[in-house]
Amino acid sequence: MKNHPIIAARSGYLLCHTCHLLSRVETNSPHPCCPRCNSRLHSRKTDSLARTWALTLTAYILYIPANLLPIMTVIMSGRGEPDTIFSGVKSLVLGGMWPLALLIFFASITVPVLKLLALTYLLLSVQFKSHWRPRERTILYRITECVGRWSMIDIFVIAILVALVKLGALATIEAGAGAVAFGGVVVITMFAAMNFDPRLIWDAMENDHD
Repeated sequence: MKNHPIIAARSGYLLCHTCHLLSRVETNSPHPCCPRCNSRLHSRKTDSLARTWALTLTAYILYIPANLLPIMTVIMSGRGEPDTIFSGVKSLVLGGMWPLALLIFFASITVPVLKLLALTYLLLSVQFKSHWRPRERTILYRITECVGRWSMIDIFVIAILVALVKLGALATIEAGAGAVAFGGVVVITMFAAMNFDPRLIWDAMENDHD
């Protein structure tokens, strides 16, 4: 006879996703609510896999124009040259600004790619009920959720440059379509990470005890 691990849901407890209060739920309650904040309680995030897949695939699609389209255009004396993320990094390297070039390359190119790959791996591992290293996969999810917001640094740089140049009245900096697509990638991947339920990673392990 197998020993069942002590699990909150099996013991009649649910965690509120809003205020994180662990509440005991009556088995006959069809729509339990948190006694502290009155939010709806549920053992798993609703349609977590479907929502996360949809958002992740959308981010993949937007990542293409985010890197191919100009992210900004600097106009001086009536002439300007549009820059993509890659060409902007190249210009910084040629100008000797290695630290800033590395920072933008890491935050604007490396981080979004790694986050998309991490989300895809987590989704596939849950989809195929993988038993491989659930603790490490949970840590990977926490890291993915935490670092994603830092990839907005490229957008912050554009905003600061626009403000500085306008104050100096030396030139005009215009954000391009690539900036919009890139901002969409960052925001959508953040929502994808928020919609993913890491408890799904452990469901395959718990089912082995049934």
